[in-house]
Amino acid sequence: MKQIAPGANAKPTILIVDDEPDLLGTVRDFFDLMGFETSEAANGVEAIIQLQRASFDIVMTDLKMPEMDGMVLLDRLREHWPDTAVIVMTSYGTIENAVEAMKLGASDYILKPIAFDQISLVVDKIMERRKLLDENAYLREKVEEKYGFANIIGRSGRMLEIYEIVEAVAGTNSTVLIQGESGTGKELVANAIHFGSPRSTEKMITVNCSALTANLLESELFGHVRGAFTGAIKDKPGRFELADSGTLFLDEVGDMPLEIQPKLLRVLQEGEFERVGGTKTTSVDVRIIAATNRNLDQAVSEGTFRQDLFYRLNVIPIRMPLLRERMEDLPLLLEHFLEKLRQKTGREVRKVSKRAFHAMMEYDWPGNVRELINAIEQGIIMAKNGTITWEDLPQAIRGDNETRALPAEEGRSLPKIVETYEKGLILDALETCEGNISQAAGALNIHRTTLHSKLRKYGIA
Repeated sequence: MKQIAPGANAKPTILIVDDEPDLLGTVRDFFDLMGFETSEAANGVEAIIQLQRASFDIVMTDLKMPEMDGMVLLDRLREHWPDTAVIVMTSYGTIENAVEAMKLGASDYILKPIAFDQISLVVDKIMERRKLLDENAYLREKVEEKYGFANIIGRSGRMLEIYEIVEAVAGTNSTVLIQGESGTGKELVANAIHFGSPRSTEKMITVNCSALTANLLESELFGHVRGAFTGAIKDKPGRFELADSGTLFLDEVGDMPLEIQPKLLRVLQEGEFERVGGTKTTSVDVRIIAATNRNLDQAVSEGTFRQDLFYRLNVIPIRMPLLRERMEDLPLLLEHFLEKLRQKTGREVRKVSKRAFHAMMEYDWPGNVRELINAIEQGIIMAKNGTITWEDLPQAIRGDNETRALPAEEGRSLPKIVETYEKGLILDALETCEGNISQAAGALNIHRTTLHSKLRKYGIA
């Protein structure tokens, strides 16, 4: 058996259950030598008491014992401690009982008299399986951290409405249509719905409907058979087949060519299709989530999107708000992305100056949250002394605060430009002086009462 590495954080644990004291001692010494944390019990009743006090990776139990035998103990383990692996020990005369124990959930069995090389093989197999399960659970947790519900950031009224819809629809098989401009987080919502659903253990397959020509998109969605077209040298399954039992995310569905739409409609209605060039009908169980930045009502009116398909997709509609429609969420978004991008870039930038924050609050964000992420990343890269300042922001965000542009170019009056610049200077001074009015007034070389007046004028708290 593989010995536990010295310095390992946690020893694997085993409970040995047998009414023969000599056997208990011998097996315990073997596992102690191998680096296990061992405990022992003389029968099933004592074992239950031990299990109620501590958790064990493995229970190794005899079948024939007084008070409570191994079969009853196994039944209790499966009911109350299903994650604990069970090895049963049995003699040649009761091997049928061992087979029955395996049917009831035992991981393996060992024949008496015990051969320690056999124990080694059985326990190594169990610990390797447990390691794989732990790794899979860890990876699943990381996937959910990356794609789960917690990644949708915001506490504005619009976002609270979206949370309610996502929570209500995630556990169903209903088709969802997410509409909103680029960068508003449509894919985040799609991921949250999938990973919050009973299908979360299955795949979520994504297709960008705007990235392919009609012929390529049809093949990508439904697959093709060998010889269906030039270059089709073998059968190929489509995304619908790959997503069977899971979720298919149709991104930019509003850009799907009109000639493909009837075939998609059929899958939505009947759950079946044929591969390109094939005649065999394939049935699938797929949950559809679609997203688009187009106005599908307008597309239907213009004849570029089928009305019946729109109705089939629009079972549960979710409309993502623009960032400028939920600016009260900006502080939360800044905090969230500062943390994520600090880890990505390795730079210890934890603050945004008041002037920079004011500029971000006044900006329209045509690129929505995606543009915000890019702006924060640039700010982190350019920042000095652990704070993103106004100078570290992209030019587009700084534009309303700059004075070098002529009034005619900006469509603004000179007094307005001066006021904007003055407000920025006051914010910088207040930040430098940590909110001390007297010190800020001194730094600006103006009287304290004058500064108070300007604070009231510009609405600065």
